[in-house]
Amino acid sequence: MIITVTLNAALDKTLEVPNFTPGRRHRTVDQTTMPGGKGVNIARALKRLGQPVIATGLVGGATGSRIMQALNDEAILNGFVRIREESRTNTAVLDPTTGMHTEINERGPAVTAMELELFRDKLTYLAKGASMCVFAGSLPRGVEPDVYAGLIRDVHKLGVVTVLDTEGDPLRFGVRADPDVVSPNELEAEELVGHEFNDVDDRARAVAEIVRLGAGEAIMTVPDGCYAQVSEDGSPAIYRVRVEEQEARSAIGSGDAFLAGYVAARYAEQSPVQCLCYGVACGAESTQHFGAGLLDQGRVERLLAEVEAERLELPAEIR
Repeated sequence: MIITVTLNAALDKTLEVPNFTPGRRHRTVDQTTMPGGKGVNIARALKRLGQPVIATGLVGGATGSRIMQALNDEAILNGFVRIREESRTNTAVLDPTTGMHTEINERGPAVTAMELELFRDKLTYLAKGASMCVFAGSLPRGVEPDVYAGLIRDVHKLGVVTVLDTEGDPLRFGVRADPDVVSPNELEAEELVGHEFNDVDDRARAVAEIVRLGAGEAIMTVPDGCYAQVSEDGSPAIYRVRVEEQEARSAIGSGDAFLAGYVAARYAEQSPVQCLCYGVACGAESTQHFGAGLLDQGRVERLLAEVEAERLELPAEIR
């Protein structure tokens, strides 16, 4: 079983608005509302890839009830802890004429120490029957930035493989808890290591630096694929994995689909390079859909043949 953790779950509303211009009145040509938050999106993609997954986290109020009901309607197994305050609603506006999208994310509910402790107990219970756990997304109000670090240590004690996808201080603290995999995007990685990346060498050094900070393996997503430092037969290896960028309907949630693909392949005991390639294929295929975490597994398999993996030179400092 794979667990996905979403502490700041949401209802995600996506509106397709041609020629979107701030300050003007518009009408949508398409729209969708579905449960969201990075961990929920990853769970949806894992479900579509045929992997056993349970989504957990915190939800509250009528919005929280809608989140759980919608997950049930999608046949996504879930076990959330109820909190007193209302879960958030996020809105994204996609302009199909330019490909640009604008996101407005609510900050989320306040969470008490008691509610968080109830969740910790819930996660420990679920982890006893799991082999992988993905911690993903932002934190709601009232939750300390080192919460992922503590939860990672909790489930590590049970022998569960841990994957972390977040940003800012939660990422900074979390990577120090020795997660098995850390997967930021390029901007999040730049913030973590403290400088911008200008070329392939910078990006290769970045994933190596993230491993030095505490991650077992590091994957940095970029628009056409990823850079990663993985372990092959006990030795470090850095890869650049890419696929030709697709003409996208919507790139919203493509990073979540990438990570779901990677996790699905790792759960199926594929090699590190196969896991990265499958993740890249899933991320690229997801851009053809309107809504996060949506995938066509058959098209993923066909796209996989177009994914290229190149092994890069290790930075001198880790050779």
